[in-house]
Amino acid sequence: MSSTREAGYRLLGSRLDYLLHLRPAEWPIMAAHTAVGYVLAVGVAGAAAGVRLAPALVGLVLWVVCLNGGTLALNSAFDRDEGDIAYLRRPPPPPRYLAAFSIGLIGAGQVLAFRLAAPYPMLYAICFVLSLAYSVPPLRLKAVAGADWLINMWGFGTFTPAAGWTATGVAIDPARGLVLLGFCPLFAALYPLTQLYQVEEDLRRGDRTLAAALGTRRSLSAAIAAAGCAFVLFAVAGIRAGWRIDASGLWRWAALALALCTWAAVLLPWRNRWSRLGPTDHERGMYHALGAWAVTDLVVVICWGT
Repeated sequence: MSSTREAGYRLLGSRLDYLLHLRPAEWPIMAAHTAVGYVLAVGVAGAAAGVRLAPALVGLVLWVVCLNGGTLALNSAFDRDEGDIAYLRRPPPPPRYLAAFSIGLIGAGQVLAFRLAAPYPMLYAICFVLSLAYSVPPLRLKAVAGADWLINMWGFGTFTPAAGWTATGVAIDPARGLVLLGFCPLFAALYPLTQLYQVEEDLRRGDRTLAAALGTRRSLSAAIAAAGCAFVLFAVAGIRAGWRIDASGLWRWAALALALCTWAAVLLPWRNRWSRLGPTDHERGMYHALGAWAVTDLVVVICWGT
């Protein structure tokens, strides 16, 4: 056990288990992706000047900590994982009231969400319902191959940056709306990659997740196809935004190509070597894919926010 976790237990006692199951290691990733929507809404210059920053920060905290953290903890309450899970190594046994704590946290976020611009609480409410359907029996759509994919590609991929945008109260324009839509297939590419190293444990538990249903080879093939669809949408968004093939617009196309190459550098070798890889290798590959996601977020901000 790490010294940090030991210090946490000395400070909080068994209450630390509740915090750990919120998986704070993921919060920076969620915060960054939510913030993409804010920067797209007000622009890089507007974000640097703090335009509409207060509602954006409130929306970010509610989305990242209450909704996403609560959803992950709710999932843990019913999964009862023993091995490593995404963003939490050596998870402690779920505490007795974790499910009630999680639903209470998400619900508190919903109440506070009504203080923000109208589209934001609607997005939050949709994801609240999806969280319950995803984790809680008898529906427990996490265990239904394909349903878990659809929920996550929309919830994390598109709705998360859309929440960062709508918290500001700024209307979404068509070109950058396509950018938000492009994140849906991009997360469709990432999602099976987060499951590959857990396939054996999921099968033992009876959860037929997407990766378990497809198998490693087809999961990686699906990820490559979905990433390709995402970048087609990004390209269409660039055309809709008026990008030109000249000195004023060529750098944007080059940056978008760089992001695409980053995904290719992760996925293509992984797909070629899949049969020789074990769970640790797949877990490492997942974190490399998260790096490609971060590059894409940065490229989107620079290209459509300036």
